[in-house]
Amino acid sequence: MEEKKEVPPAGGGEERPVIIELKDVCKSFEDTRVVRHMNLQVREGEFLTLLGPSGCGKTTTLRMIAGFEQPTSGQLLIEGQDMKGKAPYERNVNTVFQNYALFPHMTVFDNIAFGLVEKKVSKKEIRARVEEMLRLVQLQGFGDRMPSQLSGGQKQRVAIARALVNNPKVLLLDEPLGALDLKLRKQMQTELKHLQKSLGITFIYVTHDQEEALTMSDRIAVMNEGVLEQADIPSRIYEHPVSKFVAEFIGETNIIEAYLDAVDGDCLHATMECGHATIYAPGFVLEEMVYLSVRPENLKCSLTPVPGFAVRGIVREHIYVGNLIKTIIELPTGQMLRMLSLPFTPLAQLGQLVYVYWDKDKAVLMHTKEEKLYNLIESGMLGKEEAL
Repeated sequence: MEEKKEVPPAGGGEERPVIIELKDVCKSFEDTRVVRHMNLQVREGEFLTLLGPSGCGKTTTLRMIAGFEQPTSGQLLIEGQDMKGKAPYERNVNTVFQNYALFPHMTVFDNIAFGLVEKKVSKKEIRARVEEMLRLVQLQGFGDRMPSQLSGGQKQRVAIARALVNNPKVLLLDEPLGALDLKLRKQMQTELKHLQKSLGITFIYVTHDQEEALTMSDRIAVMNEGVLEQADIPSRIYEHPVSKFVAEFIGETNIIEAYLDAVDGDCLHATMECGHATIYAPGFVLEEMVYLSVRPENLKCSLTPVPGFAVRGIVREHIYVGNLIKTIIELPTGQMLRMLSLPFTPLAQLGQLVYVYWDKDKAVLMHTKEEKLYNLIESGMLGKEEAL
């Protein structure tokens, strides 16, 4: 569920106006609820990424914004106007698909110019605008080529140019780099981000790639089973996930169930099956079951006990991953914790008993699923029959 906070400015400076807003939007296909009570604002000039696994509802959300699907309930506004019943061509948005959708019998120039021709724009203006787009996507001199003569990255640039030539307020991108190899994909990520910033156009980008989302986005909206779990800037999504799903989906983490059973100064005492720890836990109360998330880079170990912690484990493996060493520590429960350290850091020997700990403010606490469902039901965001 999205946190109730102000949307940060897109690219700094004063907060920009909202250009797209989803209000309690739901989408069902027959008896299957694909999007559940989504509330989301997108601001002018923002690069927002819809992130989540396959089937989470992110593409359906994009298609509703584009006009290819209509919400089952709720309200979708673009530039303050209700889009109910509005066709795609009646919206000031354009969409770029993963498969490019170029016309194979047309040249690059004619592919880009297609929308302008349909609008009966003058030939002189068409020439000027298409040439400008070719320059923007670094394809000067490619106007006379056919799509079959282009690489995957070049085809994607043509598809983007064709979408941008109509001067949309919003560009929707549905996994546009999914068909590219890793090296080209990373190159295109940088190019897309620079293009978006230079044009100042709002981008709404769909991907299941966490690294891609963190690299490119002003904000990320994480979706899971049709629910918007969290929408925030990348650093807060990574460092302060609001749910177990977000913590596990964005990067790598160690999740431990804990029970908050005592106060220790400004911290709470957490009892776990594998031991206990003292944790900085604002917003949480005693006698609550929680998930405790510690990123591998924040996990530490010692050969001697550490005050405030009683979590022991056995070092099982050191894995060389280039610029880091990943250490696997097995707890008495059988759970494996992952710890990252620099190559020159002294390492405990395999089979050695170690004491696991972390800085008290580096553990992120999250409500359990049962607590989250209860809060959703109480707030009216989720019916009891949906929670079952």
